[in-house]
Amino acid sequence: MTVTYLEFEKPVATIAARAGEYRAAGDEGAAKHADGAARRLLAETYARLSPWQKTQVARHPQRPHFGDMVRVLVDDFTPLAGDRAFGEDQAIIGGLGRLRSQGGMPVMIIGHEKGNDTASRVKHNFGMGRPEGYRKAIRLVEMAGRFNVPVVTLIDSAGAYPGIDGEERGQAEAIARSTEAFLAAPVPVIAAITGEGMSGGAIALAAANRVLMFEHAVYAVISPEGCASILWRTAEGDTNKPAEAAESMRITAADCKRFGIADTIVPEPLGGAHRDPVAAIAALAAAISAELTPMLDMTPAALRKARRNKFVEMGRVL
Repeated sequence: MTVTYLEFEKPVATIAARAGEYRAAGDEGAAKHADGAARRLLAETYARLSPWQKTQVARHPQRPHFGDMVRVLVDDFTPLAGDRAFGEDQAIIGGLGRLRSQGGMPVMIIGHEKGNDTASRVKHNFGMGRPEGYRKAIRLVEMAGRFNVPVVTLIDSAGAYPGIDGEERGQAEAIARSTEAFLAAPVPVIAAITGEGMSGGAIALAAANRVLMFEHAVYAVISPEGCASILWRTAEGDTNKPAEAAESMRITAADCKRFGIADTIVPEPLGGAHRDPVAAIAALAAAISAELTPMLDMTPAALRKARRNKFVEMGRVL
Protein backbone atom coordinates (compact mmCIF):
# COMPACT_ATOMS: atom_id res chain seq x y z
CA MET A 1 0.00 0.00 0.00
CA THR A 2 1.26 3.46 -0.92
CA VAL A 3 1.07 5.68 2.15
CA THR A 4 -0.39 9.16 1.82
CA TYR A 5 1.92 11.55 3.68
CA LEU A 6 0.48 14.31 5.85
CA GLU A 7 1.79 17.86 5.56
CA PHE A 8 4.06 17.60 8.59
CA GLU A 9 5.48 14.33 7.22
CA LYS A 10 6.79 15.90 4.00
CA PRO A 11 10.49 15.73 5.07
CA VAL A 12 10.02 11.99 5.64
CA ALA A 13 8.33 11.67 2.24
CA THR A 14 11.31 13.38 0.57
CA ILE A 15 13.79 10.88 2.02
CA ALA A 16 11.50 7.93 1.25
CA ALA A 17 11.23 9.10 -2.37
CA ARG A 18 15.00 9.29 -2.56
CA ALA A 19 15.21 5.70 -1.31
CA GLY A 20 12.89 4.69 -4.14
CA GLU A 21 15.11 6.45 -6.67
CA TYR A 22 18.21 4.67 -5.35
CA ARG A 23 16.41 1.34 -5.51
CA ALA A 24 15.25 1.97 -9.08
CA ALA A 25 18.85 2.76 -10.02
CA GLY A 26 20.02 -0.54 -8.52
CA ASP A 27 21.86 1.00 -5.57
CA GLU A 28 20.38 -1.15 -2.80
CA GLY A 29 22.96 -0.05 -0.23
CA ALA A 30 22.05 3.62 -0.61
CA ALA A 31 18.36 2.72 -0.64
CA LYS A 32 18.63 0.91 2.69
CA HIS A 33 20.55 3.81 4.18
CA ALA A 34 17.80 6.23 3.05
CA ASP A 35 15.11 3.89 4.38
CA GLY A 36 16.81 3.92 7.76
CA ALA A 37 17.07 7.70 7.74
CA ALA A 38 13.39 8.03 6.85
CA ARG A 39 12.39 5.69 9.67
CA ARG A 40 14.51 7.58 12.21
CA LEU A 41 13.03 10.90 11.12
CA LEU A 42 9.52 9.40 11.29
CA ALA A 43 10.19 8.23 14.85
CA GLU A 44 11.50 11.66 15.83
CA THR A 45 8.49 13.36 14.24
CA TYR A 46 5.92 11.13 15.95
CA ALA A 47 7.65 11.48 19.30
CA ARG A 48 6.74 15.18 19.37
CA LEU A 49 3.38 15.42 17.63
CA SER A 50 1.22 18.37 18.61
CA PRO A 51 -2.49 17.81 19.40
CA TRP A 52 -3.40 19.27 16.01
CA GLN A 53 -1.01 16.90 14.24
CA LYS A 54 -2.49 13.99 16.18
CA THR A 55 -5.90 15.12 14.97
CA GLN A 56 -4.66 14.86 11.39
CA VAL A 57 -3.29 11.36 12.07
CA ALA A 58 -6.62 10.35 13.64
CA ARG A 59 -8.37 11.50 10.44
CA HIS A 60 -5.94 9.90 8.01
CA PRO A 61 -7.95 8.49 5.08
CA GLN A 62 -6.05 5.19 5.19
CA ARG A 63 -6.63 4.63 8.90
CA PRO A 64 -8.48 1.34 9.57
CA HIS A 65 -12.21 1.83 10.01
CA PHE A 66 -15.07 -0.20 11.47
CA GLY A 67 -15.33 -2.75 8.68
CA ASP A 68 -11.57 -3.33 8.63
CA MET A 69 -11.53 -3.96 12.38
CA VAL A 70 -14.61 -6.16 12.54
CA ARG A 71 -13.11 -8.53 9.99
CA VAL A 72 -10.20 -9.13 12.37
CA LEU A 73 -11.84 -8.80 15.79
CA VAL A 74 -14.82 -11.12 15.32
CA ASP A 75 -15.95 -14.17 13.41
CA ASP A 76 -19.43 -14.71 12.00
CA PHE A 77 -20.36 -11.03 12.10
CA THR A 78 -24.08 -10.63 11.42
CA PRO A 79 -25.21 -7.03 10.85
CA LEU A 80 -28.52 -6.04 12.41
CA ALA A 81 -30.14 -3.19 10.51
CA GLY A 82 -32.79 -0.59 11.21
CA ASP A 83 -34.14 1.27 14.21
CA ARG A 84 -37.69 -0.16 13.87
CA ALA A 85 -38.99 3.40 13.70
CA PHE A 86 -37.72 5.19 10.59
CA GLY A 87 -35.07 3.31 8.68
CA GLU A 88 -31.46 2.20 8.37
CA ASP A 89 -28.46 4.43 9.03
CA GLN A 90 -25.24 3.49 7.23
CA ALA A 91 -22.96 5.63 9.40
CA ILE A 92 -23.51 3.50 12.52
CA ILE A 93 -23.16 -0.23 11.94
CA GLY A 94 -23.83 -2.94 14.50
CA GLY A 95 -24.43 -6.62 14.90
CA LEU A 96 -23.51 -9.87 16.59
CA GLY A 97 -20.24 -11.72 16.23
CA ARG A 98 -17.86 -14.04 18.06
CA LEU A 99 -14.91 -12.27 19.68
CA ARG A 100 -11.75 -14.08 18.61
CA SER A 101 -9.63 -12.88 21.51
CA GLN A 102 -12.14 -14.42 23.92
CA GLY A 103 -12.32 -17.81 22.26
CA GLY A 104 -15.41 -17.07 20.19
CA MET A 105 -17.51 -15.46 22.93
CA PRO A 106 -20.67 -13.84 21.52
CA VAL A 107 -20.45 -10.04 21.48
CA MET A 108 -22.52 -7.13 20.22
CA ILE A 109 -20.22 -4.84 18.26
CA ILE A 110 -21.34 -1.35 17.21
CA GLY A 111 -19.43 1.51 15.64
CA HIS A 112 -19.03 4.33 13.17
CA GLU A 113 -18.07 3.52 9.60
CA LYS A 114 -16.44 6.33 7.60
CA GLY A 115 -15.73 4.42 4.40
CA ASN A 116 -12.48 3.95 2.49
CA ASP A 117 -13.11 5.66 -0.84
CA THR A 118 -15.37 8.36 -2.24
CA ALA A 119 -18.33 6.09 -2.93
CA SER A 120 -18.24 4.34 0.45
CA ARG A 121 -17.69 7.62 2.32
CA VAL A 122 -20.80 9.08 0.75
CA LYS A 123 -22.73 5.86 1.46
CA HIS A 124 -21.71 5.94 5.13
CA ASN A 125 -22.18 9.72 5.42
CA PHE A 126 -18.53 10.09 6.48
CA GLY A 127 -19.29 8.36 9.80
CA MET A 128 -21.78 11.01 10.93
CA GLY A 129 -24.77 9.21 12.42
CA ARG A 130 -28.37 10.26 11.97
CA PRO A 131 -31.06 9.75 14.67
CA GLU A 132 -31.99 6.32 13.30
CA GLY A 133 -28.37 5.23 13.78
CA TYR A 134 -28.44 6.08 17.48
CA ARG A 135 -31.87 4.50 17.86
CA LYS A 136 -30.49 1.38 16.21
CA ALA A 137 -27.66 1.42 18.76
CA ILE A 138 -30.26 1.61 21.56
CA ARG A 139 -32.05 -1.41 20.11
CA LEU A 140 -28.85 -3.43 19.89
CA VAL A 141 -27.66 -2.54 23.39
CA GLU A 142 -31.02 -3.53 24.84
CA MET A 143 -30.89 -6.78 22.87
CA ALA A 144 -27.39 -7.46 24.23
CA GLY A 145 -28.76 -6.97 27.74
CA ARG A 146 -31.60 -9.42 27.20
CA PHE A 147 -29.23 -12.12 25.96
CA ASN A 148 -26.35 -11.33 28.38
CA VAL A 149 -23.92 -10.46 25.59
CA PRO A 150 -21.06 -7.97 26.19
CA VAL A 151 -20.98 -4.81 24.07
CA VAL A 152 -17.94 -3.41 22.26
CA THR A 153 -18.10 -0.09 20.42
CA LEU A 154 -15.62 1.35 17.91
CA ILE A 155 -15.86 5.14 17.75
CA ASP A 156 -14.56 7.24 14.88
CA SER A 157 -16.74 10.22 14.00
CA ALA A 158 -16.47 13.97 13.55
CA GLY A 159 -19.84 14.14 15.31
CA ALA A 160 -23.49 13.42 14.69
CA TYR A 161 -24.94 14.55 11.37
CA PRO A 162 -25.92 18.24 11.71
CA GLY A 163 -28.37 18.40 8.78
CA ILE A 164 -31.93 19.63 9.04
CA ASP A 165 -33.41 16.18 8.42
CA GLY A 166 -31.52 14.87 11.44
CA GLU A 167 -32.89 17.68 13.57
CA GLU A 168 -36.39 17.02 12.28
CA ARG A 169 -36.16 13.42 13.44
CA GLY A 170 -34.88 14.27 16.92
CA GLN A 171 -31.09 14.06 16.76
CA ALA A 172 -30.47 15.42 20.27
CA GLU A 173 -33.10 13.19 21.84
CA ALA A 174 -31.72 10.11 20.07
CA ILE A 175 -28.19 10.86 21.31
CA ALA A 176 -29.43 11.37 24.87
CA ARG A 177 -31.45 8.15 24.81
CA SER A 178 -28.49 6.23 23.41
CA THR A 179 -26.24 7.53 26.18
CA GLU A 180 -28.91 6.52 28.70
CA ALA A 181 -29.20 3.03 27.21
CA PHE A 182 -25.45 2.44 27.40
CA LEU A 183 -25.31 3.63 31.02
CA ALA A 184 -28.18 1.29 31.91
CA ALA A 185 -26.84 -1.80 30.13
CA PRO A 186 -26.67 -4.85 32.44
CA VAL A 187 -23.66 -6.27 30.58
CA PRO A 188 -19.99 -5.24 30.24
CA VAL A 189 -19.51 -2.32 27.82
CA ILE A 190 -16.13 -1.44 26.31
CA ALA A 191 -15.68 1.59 24.05
CA ALA A 192 -12.64 2.16 21.85
CA ILE A 193 -11.88 5.56 20.35
CA THR A 194 -10.11 4.44 17.20
CA GLY A 195 -9.85 7.75 15.32
CA GLU A 196 -11.67 10.92 16.24
CA GLY A 197 -14.37 10.86 18.90
CA MET A 198 -16.15 14.18 18.67
CA SER A 199 -19.20 15.62 20.41
CA GLY A 200 -22.39 13.79 21.36
CA GLY A 201 -22.00 11.62 18.30
CA ALA A 202 -19.12 9.91 20.12
CA ILE A 203 -20.36 9.87 23.72
CA ALA A 204 -23.65 8.30 22.58
CA LEU A 205 -21.67 5.10 21.96
CA ALA A 206 -18.97 5.63 24.60
CA ALA A 207 -20.81 5.58 27.95
CA ALA A 208 -18.87 2.43 28.81
CA ASN A 209 -17.28 0.66 31.76
CA ARG A 210 -13.88 0.99 30.13
CA VAL A 211 -12.80 3.47 27.46
CA LEU A 212 -9.79 2.63 25.29
CA MET A 213 -8.03 5.05 22.95
CA PHE A 214 -5.59 4.43 20.18
CA GLU A 215 -2.34 6.28 20.81
CA HIS A 216 -3.02 8.90 18.15
CA ALA A 217 -6.81 9.10 18.57
CA VAL A 218 -8.50 12.28 19.80
CA TYR A 219 -11.61 12.69 21.97
CA ALA A 220 -13.49 15.92 22.76
CA VAL A 221 -16.88 17.60 23.08
CA ILE A 222 -16.33 19.42 19.77
CA SER A 223 -13.84 19.37 16.92
CA PRO A 224 -10.95 21.86 17.02
CA GLU A 225 -12.41 23.58 13.95
CA GLY A 226 -15.81 23.85 15.61
CA CYS A 227 -14.27 25.24 18.79
CA ALA A 228 -12.24 27.78 16.82
CA SER A 229 -15.29 28.82 14.81
CA ILE A 230 -17.25 29.54 17.98
CA LEU A 231 -14.47 31.30 19.87
CA TRP A 232 -12.75 33.22 17.08
CA ARG A 233 -15.18 33.14 14.14
CA THR A 234 -12.47 31.57 12.00
CA ALA A 235 -12.87 31.27 8.26
CA GLU A 236 -12.93 27.90 6.53
CA GLY A 237 -9.40 26.76 5.76
CA ASP A 238 -7.77 28.68 8.61
CA THR A 239 -5.68 26.12 10.51
CA ASN A 240 -3.95 28.43 12.98
CA LYS A 241 -6.85 28.82 15.40
CA PRO A 242 -7.97 25.16 15.20
CA ALA A 243 -4.39 24.19 16.08
CA GLU A 244 -4.52 26.56 19.05
CA ALA A 245 -7.90 25.16 20.06
CA ALA A 246 -6.62 21.57 19.86
CA GLU A 247 -3.74 22.50 22.17
CA SER A 248 -6.08 24.05 24.73
CA MET A 249 -8.80 21.38 24.61
CA ARG A 250 -6.58 18.51 25.84
CA ILE A 251 -7.92 16.08 23.26
CA THR A 252 -5.06 13.56 23.00
CA ALA A 253 -5.10 10.05 24.43
CA ALA A 254 -2.43 10.98 26.99
CA ASP A 255 -4.50 13.94 28.22
CA CYS A 256 -7.71 11.91 28.33
CA LYS A 257 -6.03 9.20 30.38
CA ARG A 258 -4.53 11.78 32.74
CA PHE A 259 -7.98 13.27 33.38
CA GLY A 260 -9.65 9.88 33.86
CA ILE A 261 -11.70 10.09 30.67
CA ALA A 262 -9.88 7.19 29.01
CA ASP A 263 -8.65 4.13 30.86
CA THR A 264 -6.17 2.52 28.49
CA ILE A 265 -4.01 3.79 25.63
CA VAL A 266 -3.56 1.24 22.84
CA PRO A 267 -0.14 1.65 21.15
CA GLU A 268 0.00 2.20 17.41
CA PRO A 269 2.71 1.13 14.97
CA LEU A 270 5.37 3.72 14.19
CA GLY A 271 3.81 6.40 12.03
CA GLY A 272 0.22 5.60 12.97
CA ALA A 273 -2.29 2.78 12.58
CA HIS A 274 -2.61 3.44 8.84
CA ARG A 275 0.97 2.29 8.25
CA ASP A 276 0.35 -1.18 9.71
CA PRO A 277 -3.38 -1.80 10.24
CA VAL A 278 -2.85 -5.49 11.03
CA ALA A 279 -0.56 -4.73 13.98
CA ALA A 280 -2.81 -1.90 15.17
CA ILE A 281 -5.94 -4.05 15.17
CA ALA A 282 -4.07 -6.89 16.89
CA ALA A 283 -3.08 -4.48 19.69
CA LEU A 284 -6.69 -3.34 19.99
CA ALA A 285 -7.93 -6.94 20.18
CA ALA A 286 -5.52 -7.69 23.02
CA ALA A 287 -6.57 -4.54 24.90
CA ILE A 288 -10.29 -5.34 24.55
CA SER A 289 -9.74 -8.86 25.84
CA ALA A 290 -7.67 -7.64 28.80
CA GLU A 291 -10.35 -5.13 29.80
CA LEU A 292 -13.28 -7.49 29.25
CA THR A 293 -12.05 -10.49 31.21
CA PRO A 294 -12.32 -8.97 34.73
CA MET A 295 -15.88 -7.78 34.03
CA LEU A 296 -17.31 -11.11 32.97
CA ASP A 297 -17.98 -12.18 36.58
CA MET A 298 -19.51 -8.87 37.67
CA THR A 299 -23.24 -8.65 38.39
CA PRO A 300 -25.48 -6.31 36.36
CA ALA A 301 -25.85 -4.05 39.40
CA ALA A 302 -22.07 -3.87 39.89
CA LEU A 303 -21.50 -3.11 36.21
CA ARG A 304 -24.05 -0.28 36.24
CA LYS A 305 -22.67 1.17 39.46
CA ALA A 306 -19.08 1.09 38.22
CA ARG A 307 -20.11 2.73 34.96
CA ARG A 308 -22.06 5.46 36.72
CA ASN A 309 -19.24 6.15 39.18
CA LYS A 310 -16.74 6.40 36.31
CA PHE A 311 -18.69 9.18 34.62
CA VAL A 312 -19.57 11.00 37.86
CA GLU A 313 -15.89 11.14 38.78
CA MET A 314 -15.00 12.78 35.46
CA GLY A 315 -16.57 16.02 36.60
CA ARG A 316 -14.96 16.13 40.03
CA VAL A 317 -12.61 19.04 40.63
CA LEU A 318 -9.59 18.11 42.73
